[in-house]
Amino acid sequence: MTSRLTGKCFCGAVHYEVADEFIYAANCHCSNCRRTTGSAFKPFAGIEREKFALTAGHDKLLIFGDESGHDAHCGRCGSLLYSLVREGAFVHVAMGTLVDDPAIRPTAHIFVGSKASWFNIADGLPQYQEHVIANQP
Repeated sequence: MTSRLTGKCFCGAVHYEVADEFIYAANCHCSNCRRTTGSAFKPFAGIEREKFALTAGHDKLLIFGDESGHDAHCGRCGSLLYSLVREGAFVHVAMGTLVDDPAIRPTAHIFVGSKASWFNIADGLPQYQEHVIANQP
């Protein structure tokens, strides 16, 4: 039986569940991820859309984008919870919103070509100028 993880926004208005079956995880340094999180990068984990479900706060979501790709924030506190990507087939969960500890860890830094100049990457993970993730289907 697959373990289920829970996650939520800062204020607790939106909750989700996701299978602990993430396929890939990375730290994204692109300017969009930096702006939407207010941080140097966004740690995210990717999974098939059908393995992710909102459990509370459907009516509280603030969506930027459309049905095939968007960022989903809590409309009350602004937390970025997830991004719908790859023509709507996958969800990129913002790992900072997970309540439970996932089995996966980020394996790379992506879009380091546009990373914040004031941030130094100090770990030993591979760094890619653009969007390259190992084990991504």
